[in-house]
Amino acid sequence: MHRADDQDTLDLIRAFMSMNVTLVLVGVDIPGSGLLREGRHDPATGQWRLRPSRHAKAHGLEATQTERRFDLIELDRFHYSTAPQITACVQHLHGVQSGLRLLDAVPGMLTEGTMPEYLYHRTNGVVGLLERLIEDGCREAIDSGRERLDEELLEGIAIDLRDSDRRDAGAGEVPAVPEKPAPRKPRRGRNTVFDDRGPLGTAQESAR
Repeated sequence: MHRADDQDTLDLIRAFMSMNVTLVLVGVDIPGSGLLREGRHDPATGQWRLRPSRHAKAHGLEATQTERRFDLIELDRFHYSTAPQITACVQHLHGVQSGLRLLDAVPGMLTEGTMPEYLYHRTNGVVGLLERLIEDGCREAIDSGRERLDEELLEGIAIDLRDSDRRDAGAGEVPAVPEKPAPRKPRRGRNTVFDDRGPLGTAQESAR
């Protein structure tokens, strides 16, 4: 809550709270941001620094009242360890996939084979990074004429938070971008020179 825009946002929320509406808001580290406590935490003193609001007197809202009027629901990043976690991740990819309008898109483009696991490792389950990767991937797929997403295409896409200069890293607005996984080495076929194919196999080889 150290920017003027933060304080203006809080003032706007307070104004909405005097109306007969329901707000569903999404943010990063809300408890630590000081938004509901109407201030920011000073690490030097260990105290919350609260600033007066322009609407405080008009609406009679105090810090504790603002906090009490919201129910916090923690939404963590996706994980990929247990069956329910994998299912939730794949279901989200189904939703993303249904909104893509690539000409050569195929069913299961993001949800089948090794693609879900690949996307998870590229983004660490962070929805914002996933959206940036798919968005940039779609742009490349259209520009190149491939019109579909696959691991080969996405391997050439670096997740770039181009608007990071407008984000506050100290407030958790800039997620860490995982390093790209090492490229898979092609598996060498097993040497079959010394295999015993038996009489039938020898006859088949001779027929060739």
